[in-house]
Order: sequence, then C-alpha cells, then structure tokens
Amino acid sequence: MLKIENLHAGVEDKSILKGINLEVKAGEVHAIMGPNGSGKSTLSSVIAGKEEYEVSEGSIIFEGEDIEELEADERAHKGIFLSFQYPVEIPGVSVTNFIKTAINETRKAKGLEEMPAKDMLKLIREKSDLLEIDRKFLSRSLNEGFSGGEKKRNEIFQMAMLEPKLAILDETDSGLDIDALRIVANGVNKLKSKNNAVIVITHYQRLLDYIVPDYVHVLHDGKIVKSGSKELAHELEEKGYDWIKEEVGV
Repeated sequence: MLKIENLHAGVEDKSILKGINLEVKAGEVHAIMGPNGSGKSTLSSVIAGKEEYEVSEGSIIFEGEDIEELEADERAHKGIFLSFQYPVEIPGVSVTNFIKTAINETRKAKGLEEMPAKDMLKLIREKSDLLEIDRKFLSRSLNEGFSGGEKKRNEIFQMAMLEPKLAILDETDSGLDIDALRIVANGVNKLKSKNNAVIVITHYQRLLDYIVPDYVHVLHDGKIVKSGSKELAHELEEKGYDWIKEEVGV
C-alpha cells in the first residue's frame, strides 16, 4: 500500500529526514517511536503532503502511484488520513457540517454525486454509535471548547466517516487521560480491516497496549535505526532510547 524509499526531506533548508525506508501493507499496523526531534511528525506531514516540507530525495509510492507531486487534499482524496497532534478550532462550523463537506469533496474528486442526505444521516448515526459519541456533540462547533479527549475522539469520528485506506495517527495519545485513551484506541481498533492500514506515531508504549502494532520502528536523527515486533516497544519503555543509540552506534 505504502512504500517509502530513501526519503530525504526538511523545512527551510533544515534537513530532518535523512533516508527513510518503510513499507506498509494493507491490514498492518505500524508504530513509529523515537525521542523528541527525531523526525516522527515530519514523516507523517511529508506522507500527507503538508506544503511547508520539501522532499529533496527519494520516493513515496501509495498504491503503486508516486504521490510526491500531489497536494495534501489530493492525497486525502486518494485515501490518506492524518490526525493532528493539535487539531484546529473552526468556530461556526459544526462537526456534522464539516464532515459532510469533507465527504462530498472526496466524492466530487472521484467524479461521484454528493451523498444523499438520508444516506449521510444514516452513516453519521452508525459511526457515532460505533464510537459512543453523543449526538449533541455533533452539533457543536468543530473543536471549539473541546477537551483534549473530545478533540481526539472527533478526529477518530472523521476517520470513521471518511474510511481512509491509510490512517496516520500523529501522537494521538498526547494529553489524553486513560479513559479518553481507551475510547480513542477502541475506535481505531473497530475501524481496522484487511483493506486499510494504520501508522501510529507515539512517544509512549502505553498507547500500544490498546492499539497493538504488527511492527515497531525506532526513528533517530531522521532515520529508522531499528525495527521489530511489539516487544520492541516494551523494551523502549523499560530502557529508554539510549540503549538503541549504543546498540546501533548513533
């Protein structure tokens, strides 16, 4: 589904990613861990096509297509979803209206008619029930006055509605208490299938108790320096990142 080869990227002449190689297949969950400043959020932003980042070398292939020249919205229409560490507030635009617009823009990009209102309403009900979201929540302005947990739950709701092929969760556990963490993780687990894939970017092993990865990758100074199974995350929790640096000689 996603194949990244020798990816170098940065921002404002600062080199951040220094040769990333990563392959993610349908049905897989990959966790990317690493200390602050290692390039985790940059990697997610570059895959999603955020314009402030510049790729200087390498390729990003999504479903057999080189997507380097595609804008962020074009990548989203092809099925790449990025949850933000700090979601933006949009006063005056309800959660429901925002998601209706997002879905219909994606349909338009694919040459489809807008989703009929009754079908949209049915889908909203199904997904909000799946994620245990109160209907009153859906009429509130997007992220305005939301707690950290509400913002993250809203993003998982957007993910449920859009049904992306590749979901990238960038530190979605940031600022969550244990109850909110469980709710968000439960939503992600319910949405996983053999036809989609998930990349979880996190500092902490605790999220991976709930969203169990098939593979764990450690990022350091813009490179993946070690990959392994979910047990690698437990080792990192126990020993920290310094032992990885010593082991791989960085």
